[in-house]
Order: sequence, then structure tokens, then C-alpha cells
Amino acid sequence: MRVTATEFKTHIGKYLRMANDEEIIITRNGKRIAKLTGNADDKTEIVKSLVGILPKNASLEKSRKERLSKHESHD
Repeated sequence: MRVTATEFKTHIGKYLRMANDEEIIITRNGKRIAKLTGNADDKTEIVKSLVGILPKNASLEKSRKERLSKHESHD
């Protein structure tokens, strides 16, 4: 379902409930600005959306180490 940002703001509760059953596309001036989906997103679809973005040599362990190293203190 597509709704304008104004309509979404006015009836946010309604659209939050609806997001459990269907995808809500929020538009401003006819352009997509956000997508609201339920909490039970299909993880397979999320992974498919990353195909072509992640480098071929990406690994879970390597990504984890890089992420953790960014948060280590460098005193």
C-alpha cells in the first residue's frame, strides 16, 4: 500500500497495525521516502537484497572482527 507522508502522520497507529500484514510505502511529492514492514521480515529476502553489495570475500567472522575493532578503545 502507498500512502503520503501526511496521511501516514495523521493515522500512524492504523498504518503500524497494517504493517504486520502488508508493506506500507510512504511517499512525499510522489516519491518513495520510506518502507514500513512488519517485524517478521523474511530473512531470505533481506539476504537477497545484499547480493551484489557485499564483497565476494565477505565472511561472518571477518565482518564481526571488523565491527568489534571499530569499538575498541585506542588509548
